[in-house]
Parts: sequence; C-alpha cells; structure tokens
Amino acid sequence: MAVPLQAKCTPSPITNNIPTNHHPSILRVTCLITTTTTSHPNSVKLVVVNPPLSSDPTLQSTWTHRFWVATGCTTVLVSFAKSIIGGFASHLWLEPALAGFSGYMLADLGSGVYHWAVDNYGDESTPLVGTHVEDSQDHHKSPWTITRRQFANNLHFLARTTTLTVLPLDLAFSDHVVHGFVSAFAFCVLFCPQFHAWAHGTKSKLPPLAVVLQDTGLLVSRTQHMNHHRKPYNNNYCVVSGAWNKVLDGSKVFEALEMVLYFKLGVRPRSWTEPHSE
Repeated sequence: MAVPLQAKCTPSPITNNIPTNHHPSILRVTCLITTTTTSHPNSVKLVVVNPPLSSDPTLQSTWTHRFWVATGCTTVLVSFAKSIIGGFASHLWLEPALAGFSGYMLADLGSGVYHWAVDNYGDESTPLVGTHVEDSQDHHKSPWTITRRQFANNLHFLARTTTLTVLPLDLAFSDHVVHGFVSAFAFCVLFCPQFHAWAHGTKSKLPPLAVVLQDTGLLVSRTQHMNHHRKPYNNNYCVVSGAWNKVLDGSKVFEALEMVLYFKLGVRPRSWTEPHSE
C-alpha cells in the first residue's frame, strides 16, 4: 500500500554576509519527512561540505613566494646593518636617524599614491601592475579576504621589487646616511601589505606588538583604514602609518588629480561609481 509522504526541506545558510564568489565551508540542509500515518517525524540531516576558504590556492604561500620574501628581507637587513655600522664608525647618529624617518614618511605617502592609483585606474591588462589592479578590485568586493592570505603570499610581489631595487644599492653605496633612508623606506614598502592586512584584522587576533604600533599611530589603525571602505570610498589611502591621510584628504589632493585626469584624458576614477563591497 502506498503511504503518502510530506517533505519539507529548509536550507540553513551559515551567514548572509559571505561574498558570492566564496562558498561557505559547510552548508547544512535539514529535511523533515513525515507520513500521514504516524505522529513521529523522521529527520534526515544532509551535510554538504565544500573546501574551506583557507585551502584556496590563491591565498597560499609557495616556495617561490617565500624565496622572494627571504631575499627581500636580507637586502633590507644588509642596508640597515650598513647604516648602523657607519653610525658607530663616524659617531654620527642624527643624520641616519633623520634619513630613516624621512624614508618612513615617504613610504607612507607612496603607499597612498600607489593605492589611489590602482584603486581608481587601470585593469588586469595594465603593464607591470595589472595584477595589483585586479587584486585591488577584489579586495574592495571582499575586504576581509586579505586577512586569510598567508604571510609570504601577501608580501612576495613587493619583496621581489625590494630585492631588485635594494640589492644594487647595497653593492653600490656604503654611506650610512643613504642606507638609513633606504633601509627604512624599503622595510615599510616590503611590509606594507602586512600592515594593510593588520588594519583589517580583529584586535584580539593580532600580534600584541601590531596592536601597540597601531594604537600609538606608528602603523595605520584599524579605525582609520575602516573609513577607506566606507562612502564616499575616496579617502584614507595611505596604509603604512596613515600619517599623510589627513593632509591628503583635507587638501583634496586626490580629488584634484582625478579632476585633472578627467578633463585632460576623459578618464573617470572608479571612486566616482560606488564600489560593490560585501
């Protein structure tokens, strides 16, 4: 004899905030099956398991990534050592210290200009920086993804640039003032992506030293950078210390540059069209 069945399936998403281009690691669907001849329902739980986000190969470090980070750090360390050794030999510390501070400040300014440029102009086919332009657009769609990138994966592009730039300077110069500037500037450029990732991190999960540096203003704070991902999406571009953000935003430097490029070249910045951020 056929038994009438009634089935009701209710999918339970983990969260509504997960971007559409990233699947949840676990999706639970509970199906309730009942018959008309019994008052005791039978529950069947179907669990569909997708690969977790951490296994995404685009977020993983490779040995090539690690190699470039290691060589980048080595060239910066050599430059810093030359600055320290030269300071001991000459007993002059103020000049390399001021040069180092200048490198630190210039790196913050440079991070803002570069960040503004890749956020607003170009595409994945742009020579040299096309990958960064594409990553920038993905980052604005899913800002939290940067916190899932492994260390060397996040740093390898700028580590390679640092290696190819600083190594010749290490070989060509011995002046401790020059290396005071070079080592500070290169260090900030190399680790800029990590400072950026920390600005998206949860305070309780960050290294204690990173929290202290953020709270003292030596690194860009989480609160300050959060404003970059809010309307009107055209400010707080600097991601080393963020010290230049008030100056650049207050004087509307980037807005002026955008107007010049628009009237001269007819190119609209992406910030004029509200980005889709999840």
